[in-house]
Amino acid sequence: MSADTPRRIALLRHAKADWPDVSDHDRPLAERGRKDAPAVGLKLAETGIVFDLALCSTAARTRETWKLAVQEMPHRPKTHYEERIYDASPGELIALLNETSDEVSDLLVIGHNPGMHALADALTGRAEGDTLARMTRTGFPTAALAVLSFTGSWKSLEHGVGTLLDYWTPKGH
Repeated sequence: MSADTPRRIALLRHAKADWPDVSDHDRPLAERGRKDAPAVGLKLAETGIVFDLALCSTAARTRETWKLAVQEMPHRPKTHYEERIYDASPGELIALLNETSDEVSDLLVIGHNPGMHALADALTGRAEGDTLARMTRTGFPTAALAVLSFTGSWKSLEHGVGTLLDYWTPKGH
């Protein structure tokens, strides 16, 4: 694939988590999260994007979100569980994404806030319709999904190169 290859990246915040007496990394989904995760899977399917790769945080709530969401998708992408997504800053997430093989056209990242929202904001240079206004207004709640596109290699992914194509939350639809 050439440097001018169009690419898409979907940023998904995990669904609503519970607060049992466990470490933050081991927190499971709450009942609402177990309902919202399949809904976001249906939304991912509706995009028509066939993801080549999913990068998922190793935290229990992200793994559980992904397990429930992917069941609603017609194509199960290769999944890599990546501990560096947990508690990552936008800069750390961009550095991680810069490592993605250029064989990957469409990538899904399942992670946490504030990283997912900050990354979506950082990558967005342009937006379609009211997507940016809606994302700014809602603040990227649990199970929120942002879909962006950019042209170039993953190594060229940096602040402002993306176009925000879609933004979705379970409560907003």
